[in-house]
Amino acid sequence: MSSVKSEKSADGVAVRHRRTIEGLGSDDVLLQKKAEDQLLLEKSKLADKPCHILQDSYLHSGSGFHNYRGIINLAIVLLILSNMRVALDNLLKYGLLVDPAQWMETLIRDPQNIRALAVMLFSNVMILTAYIIELALAKSYMWESFGSALHFVNVFFVLIIPLVYTYLYQPAPIWSSLACSTYSMVFIKLISYKDVNKWCRKDKTSKKQQKPNVEILKTVKDVHPKDLVQYPNNLKLKDLYYFMFAPTLCYELNFPRTPYIRKNFLLRRILELVLLLQLIMGLIQQWMIPAVMNSLQPFNEMDFSRMVERMLKLAIPNHFIWLLFFYCYFHSFLNILGEILSFGDRQFYMDWWNAETIPYFWRTWNIPVHRWATRHVYKPMLKAGFRNSQASVVVFFISAFFHEYLVSVPLRMFRLWAFIGMIAQIPLASLISRFLSGNYGNVAVWLSLILGQPIAILMYVHDYYLMHTK
Repeated sequence: MSSVKSEKSADGVAVRHRRTIEGLGSDDVLLQKKAEDQLLLEKSKLADKPCHILQDSYLHSGSGFHNYRGIINLAIVLLILSNMRVALDNLLKYGLLVDPAQWMETLIRDPQNIRALAVMLFSNVMILTAYIIELALAKSYMWESFGSALHFVNVFFVLIIPLVYTYLYQPAPIWSSLACSTYSMVFIKLISYKDVNKWCRKDKTSKKQQKPNVEILKTVKDVHPKDLVQYPNNLKLKDLYYFMFAPTLCYELNFPRTPYIRKNFLLRRILELVLLLQLIMGLIQQWMIPAVMNSLQPFNEMDFSRMVERMLKLAIPNHFIWLLFFYCYFHSFLNILGEILSFGDRQFYMDWWNAETIPYFWRTWNIPVHRWATRHVYKPMLKAGFRNSQASVVVFFISAFFHEYLVSVPLRMFRLWAFIGMIAQIPLASLISRFLSGNYGNVAVWLSLILGQPIAILMYVHDYYLMHTK
């Protein structure tokens, strides 16, 4: 009788144990194992010395086991081995194409480099123009509407100058790309500078008192009370140029500052930047350029099967370089700027790699751009009475415009592939959000990144090749 009670008791413990371990994570494996050992110890007191308890297979989702680190390590090993085979095949086929000094020598000896540098320095004219307009508005030397019109003309020229430079002097794409990137950054920052100063003027002329705003800022730990700046005391060249070099696109009067420069941290980031740039250029020379050049013939012959094969062959090196560029720019370079300028807000990206939807990816992979779009486009449109969907579409259109601007102008051809690729993400985002979620949504996001970019690259390279070989 006691044996039956003991068996029932052990089975009851096993059921409770099974319910308990369903909520355990990978960090609780040892605790789970101890619980199982305790159950077996209790059951071993029975006459038949049982060695079984109620439990699921580890690969079953309800088992409570989530520690698949070994399988992830296996996937990494297989990935490394497969890419080593591809790298060896590339070396045997093309030989060693990496020459770190070649591209540096090309850039230095290119006669266009001085002119490109002069064009980029010329952006200071528009920066100073925006500064003078804001000084005049602060002192009421002009109407608000007239000042807004002058700002519009000023930022219009910011976008036009790289276009004129590229089509007038026809520099190498690298120089026109640098010019377009510089002027695009100036354009976005001047829009923020104009808007914030306009908000401050409006707040100053309203019935609201400024003292509560100061009290709020004093409670912020990363802004010292003695360093608080109020409008119009912010209208200084030092303040404007700090913003122009700071790793942010959103202007404000009191940026969070770090107390000192971490020299070891800064040196690590500089070393990362130098090494990663060399690695990226080496991969482009050894891997990307041969893959792209080998893709031209299938596109010319419209051989669909070979086109797909070449696109998949290009997808791996392209995505690997894209990941390196992300780390190089958003982590290494922006942290270097932030550390030198003691800029406190270092959230340049979030966990975009976990994105299960397209909108979440765009909200998290480029935080400076997302903040600017939310602050200066999305929220003002909502305040003006537009719907969320309408404001989101406008943000996507602006992003698509700049993607196309940064590709078409340097290449001196307008094909709209980048623009179409960005706009196509609106219906794609809707499909993924509606039909996929969790890991499936994350896989769909990764596939859109891995396969989408090579298609656009091949289209541009194909059109550029045809244009310059006729």
